[in-house]
Amino acid sequence: MSTKPVDLLVVGAGPAGLAAALEATRHGLAPLVVDENVLPGGQIYRSVSRSPLADPGVLGPDYLRGRALVDAFAQADIAYWPQTLAWQIGMDKRVCVTRQSAGGGTLQIEASAIVLAGGAQERPFPIPGWTLPGVMGVGAAQTLLKASALVPDTPAVLAGCGPLLYLFAWQLINAGVPVRAILDTAEASGRREALRHAGGALRAPSYLLKGFKLLRAIRAAGVRHVKHVSSLRVLGKTQAEAIEYVADGKTQRIDTALVLLHQGVIPNTQVTRSIGCDHEWDDAQLCWRPKTDLWGETSVPGIFVAGDGAGIGGALAAEPSGRLAAVQAAAKLGKIDAARRDSRAVSLRRELASHTAIRPFLDALYRPADDFRAPVDDSTIVCRCEEVTAGDVRRMAGLGCVGPNQTKTFSRCGMGPCQGRFCGMTVAELLAQAQGCAVPEVGYYRIRPPIKPVTLGELASAVEAPEFLSERAGFPK
Repeated sequence: MSTKPVDLLVVGAGPAGLAAALEATRHGLAPLVVDENVLPGGQIYRSVSRSPLADPGVLGPDYLRGRALVDAFAQADIAYWPQTLAWQIGMDKRVCVTRQSAGGGTLQIEASAIVLAGGAQERPFPIPGWTLPGVMGVGAAQTLLKASALVPDTPAVLAGCGPLLYLFAWQLINAGVPVRAILDTAEASGRREALRHAGGALRAPSYLLKGFKLLRAIRAAGVRHVKHVSSLRVLGKTQAEAIEYVADGKTQRIDTALVLLHQGVIPNTQVTRSIGCDHEWDDAQLCWRPKTDLWGETSVPGIFVAGDGAGIGGALAAEPSGRLAAVQAAAKLGKIDAARRDSRAVSLRRELASHTAIRPFLDALYRPADDFRAPVDDSTIVCRCEEVTAGDVRRMAGLGCVGPNQTKTFSRCGMGPCQGRFCGMTVAELLAQAQGCAVPEVGYYRIRPPIKPVTLGELASAVEAPEFLSERAGFPK
């Protein structure tokens, strides 16, 4: 059932979404925030307001910092719908949502403006054996720790590259969980390239200091740290039993029942692609991202993207990003004039720049290796949902497939429950490699609603819009 338009619909309750909602209220807008999770905070600040951990401090000061933002949001007069899936968003800013809380039901919301704050997802890391039980992403393992206080009951091997790899190793050590080894797949050439961006990194000394502290703590814990690793392979028949790799020209093996993989994060573009927003390829971060202006507004007027969904910048950069989007939305909806908008933007842009100055350095230092983005071994599964291998994709390219959408027709690759989230990037890179062209020439999947699976029962359970959707009184906290 439809409702009269809300001023501003914010999709996602991570740092970008919470900051956008708070800023919107500052300028006279009445936002509605919808989020799939039970509690606000997103992935970075997951469960920070109600942590199941006896000592949340094991996750570090950056995590605890999120309490102030979440508390400010909880105390504000802002509509908040947790456990709510926004599964279709149109160019006309009509949004279909299904609620699991407050009695459930499916309804349609009309918004005058929308801020999408869906954040990032882990980059696919397809290696032989990555589908075995006992292998999972670092991000998923961190979610279990934050949301449920679940930690591994066996020493883990962490493999890949990127800041999160080291942060989670440090968090596991703080939680009393032994880490057997860290296998860093970043190439030596990345360090040389990163030095070209040292000036920007030096303008963000707090980030460098944090990195040095993590490495020092990991070293002090006696964790084995192997650099410039290649040819990763998880061994095992019915579950992970060992990980094999090449370092210093030698094939080596570590027996382990738990392998945690990570090679960075990329913007989650499923929603913006479903809407029809224009996208562009970011060669520095090796990913697609929606085209946005300086306010975060996409090619579809009135629809903004804030935070990592518009390009990876981190939690601290997400907040000013969300606030900038809200300021522009307020101006476009006539709540403030251009002078007030621009005045507010000065400090926000300065804050944003202070947190993004280090990105070129990090992007170069932790650039994922080509062989891990487009697996060399033809038997490596690429599409987990439909069990399509790298060799299958190469054969389809040989048959004339020029883009990921044709691979759907040939193999159902990308048509499973994840709708291409965990294979789209890999398929595009494999096709580009096979055709000897750049990834932007290959393109990406066409994403159609529902953005995530919705049952027929949920579709049939249309409900009347809650009265408080258009009246601010009675918003649930």
